Amino acid sequence: MPLAVYILGLSIFAQGTSELMLAGLIPVMSADLGVSVPEAGLLISAFAMGMLVGAPVLAIVTSRWPRRTVLLAFTAIFVLTHVVAALTSSYGVLFATRVAGAFVYAGFWAVAASTAIGMVPVNARAKAMSVLAGGLTVATVLGLSAGTMIGQHLGWRAAFWTVAAMSALAGIGVFVTIPGGRPQRTTTPAPTSTTASGTVSDPTDNQASGAATDVSPGPASGIAAELRALARPALWLAYATTALTTAALLASFSYLSALLIGTTGLDAAWVPAVLALYGVGSLIGITIGGRIADARPFPLLYAGVTGVILTSAALAASATTALLAVPLIFLLGAFGFGTNPALNARPFALARNAPTLAAAVNVSAFNVGITVGPWLGGLAIGAGLGYASVAWIGAAIGVAALAAVVLAAALHRRVPVMPETAGARPVRSAV
Repeated sequence: MPLAVYILGLSIFAQGTSELMLAGLIPVMSADLGVSVPEAGLLISAFAMGMLVGAPVLAIVTSRWPRRTVLLAFTAIFVLTHVVAALTSSYGVLFATRVAGAFVYAGFWAVAASTAIGMVPVNARAKAMSVLAGGLTVATVLGLSAGTMIGQHLGWRAAFWTVAAMSALAGIGVFVTIPGGRPQRTTTPAPTSTTASGTVSDPTDNQASGAATDVSPGPASGIAAELRALARPALWLAYATTALTTAALLASFSYLSALLIGTTGLDAAWVPAVLALYGVGSLIGITIGGRIADARPFPLLYAGVTGVILTSAALAASATTALLAVPLIFLLGAFGFGTNPALNARPFALARNAPTLAAAVNVSAFNVGITVGPWLGGLAIGAGLGYASVAWIGAAIGVAALAAVVLAAALHRRVPVMPETAGARPVRSAV
């Protein structure tokens, strides 16, 4: 795997810590800002709202820009929004910085995904995406728990300063490892061979040797071609699966700290450790998922989504008992993140000629789920149903996600995805 892919994963870790750490900071921020817990929870939805819009818009606007320039510009704006957030005392300003920071974070995700996909062979795409998503998983292991501890001991603003510093350092890595130059795309005939996994590949492809290949849309393809490539029902069903699976997980995840303190009865000092356990489960899940997703995406989705449903229901039923709730939180992370490589890789298989927009819209789909999950959970809490109700909501959304997987699998059996390299393959230009 090229070093640049790991640097992009590190950047996702730095920025993703901001996305996740609010789950552990909601009680502290609620008290400091003088707002209710559901209102503080909306800051998570605010971040998701920015990502929802930012990914496709910025993917289109910056499609002809050099990848390194785009990634560095997004990183700089992200750092600035967190500096402003750390300095403000206004809930409204903080809400706005969450939207703005997420807007460019979404653009970073979309461009990073298409860049990483272009650096590896076709049959390693899910692995490359698992490295990027792994950065977010590490953020759940280290960033989430560390952000919670920093917030509890030094104040939530210190957590925002930490994210700004980490993101700036990651930007240096992007500058050093990502090639400059404008994205180009040409096509050449590709000899193919069948691998043991059944994937058709080119044994002489420079991607197989680890050379960087930029598959970003250039003059030869254009945004119009990418938009046409998105017009597939199966692709939009994949996006729906992404949104529903994410909403099922985030309904519970967003209020874990409040549930642990308010319902389970844990002392606040134990919350970072439990959230770190959730992160360990996430890391294990995404590691296993990354090994399976390229060859068996649908069995992985069946197992992962079913696991989220059962774990969420069990958590709702046993939220008052720490000995039961804590292991279930570990499993929630494992099942929830285990689906991530398949959710990330499937749009690329279905929209081979739209690598940038496929990633961008999938980022938006993730953030539909991130927006809807906490919002529905907040409604339940505001209605007086208690913190355990959010896990029941997660289980219910999970059932809808499982139905989407069943439908997608049936459609796939009728219209299988053709191997990408059977025709032409993208190569990097000299610039």
